[in-house]
Amino acid sequence: MKKTADIKQIPLTQIDDFPEHPFQVRMDEDMDQLVESVKSRGIITPITLRQKEDGRYEIVSGHRRRKACELAGLETVPAEIKELTRDEAIILMVESNLQRSVILPSEKAFAYKMRLEAMNRQAGRPSKDNLTPVESDSKRLRTNEELGQQVGESREQIRRYVRLTELQPGLLDRVDEGQIAMRPAVELSYLSAEEQEELVEAMEMADATPSHAQAIKMRKFSQEGRLTPEVIESIMTEEKPNQKEKLYVSMDRFRKLIPTHVPQKQAEDILFKALEFYLKHLEMQRLREQEYER
Repeated sequence: MKKTADIKQIPLTQIDDFPEHPFQVRMDEDMDQLVESVKSRGIITPITLRQKEDGRYEIVSGHRRRKACELAGLETVPAEIKELTRDEAIILMVESNLQRSVILPSEKAFAYKMRLEAMNRQAGRPSKDNLTPVESDSKRLRTNEELGQQVGESREQIRRYVRLTELQPGLLDRVDEGQIAMRPAVELSYLSAEEQEELVEAMEMADATPSHAQAIKMRKFSQEGRLTPEVIESIMTEEKPNQKEKLYVSMDRFRKLIPTHVPQKQAEDILFKALEFYLKHLEMQRLREQEYER
């Protein structure tokens, strides 16, 4: 007979988040519905906790449910306490959260990385005849192959997701928002942190995101030590196939006309308003000339 899990009511004040938890707890419509469900029916599925050395608990599975209890005004939450090592807890945490209906690329990226590292540690040191450090002796498979089989992704796709963890927030946010596709994002992950920050500035100036071909070009220049801000700007202002015509203006050309304390975004707004004023001036001038000719 299967042993029934021992469920306890644990005070919310005694529960901590999982360290470096890669999944966001979003305050969205789904959370609103969950809070209403908790208020009317309570927590149906207990959360999973791991007891810490200091006697407190950390969540392995159930961050959203814990937050819903807090928003519903509850003081405790039903929980199953499991004895888990750090790596066992990481694997279970990732596994349970991958069941979510909506997962951002950044969430998958850091979750896959954490789980791979835990799997590698569990595999232990490779044997002398094992020439691939990340290969498991038990199954003779690379850990990213094992993970790929478990989550339904190819080994190459797992590698791509893990590369995203090398992106700076300004670029990673754009991946989450769907502005930058996976393949160019992977290429950009090989740029240095400084180069990535310079790229973000160039993207804002050009109001564009790099194509796969442009990302490959920037990676090549970076490897050669030639990816300067000027090169990035030049690449980002290249005309792409099927691209609508755009006007690119270097900030250096009009920045001296605007006080230095004004942020770049506000400076762009000032430029736009100045153009609007100038167009109105031209229109008024045209009307006056027409009136004079009469």
